[in-house]
Amino acid sequence: MKILNQEETKRISDKVMSLSKADECIVTINGSRTGNIRYARNAVSTAGLVENTQLSVSVAFGKKQGTAVVNEFDDKSLAKAVQRAEELAKLAPENPEFMPTPDKQAFKVSDTFSKSTDAINPEYRAQVAAYSIEACKKKGLVAAGFFTDQSSFETVANSRGVFGHQSQTGIDFTCTVRTEDGRGSGWVRRDAQDVARFDPRAAAEVAMEKAIRSAEAKALEPGRYTVILEPAATSDLLAFMFNGFDARSADEGRSFLSKKGGGNRMGDKLFDEQVNVWADPWDKDIPVLPWDNQTLLARERMDIIKNGKIASLNYSPFWGKKQDKRAVGQPGNIIMAGGSKSTEELIASTKKGILVTRTWYIRMVDPQTVLLTGLTRDGTFYIENGKIKHPVKNFRFNESPVTMLNNIEELGRPEVLAGDESQFQLLIPAMKVRDFNFTSLSDAV
Repeated sequence: MKILNQEETKRISDKVMSLSKADECIVTINGSRTGNIRYARNAVSTAGLVENTQLSVSVAFGKKQGTAVVNEFDDKSLAKAVQRAEELAKLAPENPEFMPTPDKQAFKVSDTFSKSTDAINPEYRAQVAAYSIEACKKKGLVAAGFFTDQSSFETVANSRGVFGHQSQTGIDFTCTVRTEDGRGSGWVRRDAQDVARFDPRAAAEVAMEKAIRSAEAKALEPGRYTVILEPAATSDLLAFMFNGFDARSADEGRSFLSKKGGGNRMGDKLFDEQVNVWADPWDKDIPVLPWDNQTLLARERMDIIKNGKIASLNYSPFWGKKQDKRAVGQPGNIIMAGGSKSTEELIASTKKGILVTRTWYIRMVDPQTVLLTGLTRDGTFYIENGKIKHPVKNFRFNESPVTMLNNIEELGRPEVLAGDESQFQLLIPAMKVRDFNFTSLSDAV
């Protein structure tokens, strides 16, 4: 089904709500067109285009709720969806934490759509793959990668007058390059809302250079080191922490933001003063939808960490009412202030340290401290006197992002990333951090 415009989704959502006899009705319509190309061993393996549109209708009779989802939009199918949702609601037990949907509100439009991204075609996808494959063949390297582009829309509406509709676009690119003997590996990731900001040639060159330079890795004793973490290396670590900024889990003693004896650590200084983090749906580099589709509440620009202090926590409508706090839409992006230096400039100012390209296979060890364990991969290098001296074998680490953000020496230039472990879009800087805890070696490249 085609990408629907605002007039079309307004007509559909009004139709659905007119069919409902429930006390409350919420309609969500979303659709996407996602193109992709995948390559491995210097050859394209798959390519395709996936289109999907679906409608969700949620109703409530008192505190009893039901939901039905359909991907057909004729009158008969819409009527069946409403009927099914109402049948389920009447069978459901009462939800003791039920909260009414919000009243009519205005959503300030954010710039989430790019015409150039929307216009991507199979030829463009093929060319992205070709840049990596052809360059690697010339240098005796082996490339594997995945490029996706998406155009989508989302509509939210309820029986209290809420209505929002907005289109989005985005691209995601990852590429792994290995030496033919498998001893060297390099990796790169690029995410963007506007494909005009994406340079596939430059991205492939990064992965190729890392692969070549990492081939003669030497073992380095585990221990605590000054590290330079590229944005891709920090994004998933920080995602675990930012996913814990929920007020309820903090108040109930279930997170690193819980205070001993009860309550949360709102206003406490937990990080270095250089740490400033906020959410902003209208940020020019990483815009997101101006509403939270779980609650239908409008998002706001909000400080999350200010000069190292906890500046805000996320309150659901239920927990906000219980704690007498105002609930707003949950953030869709996380933006961390950085500096103007490139990763190369951070290296140049480092007497001794380790450069980490990427972290992966990350697991939570202790939620109360956000202690994580994971591995480095795809390019780990020893730095001496401001220069990369040689590659080193990969490490396992045991580290908390809370501790990490207390040990910052310098912040670099932020980059847009869609962290794998995160529900947010991220704009995260490279970081130079002291005393990062490497616990053992890994033979993987």
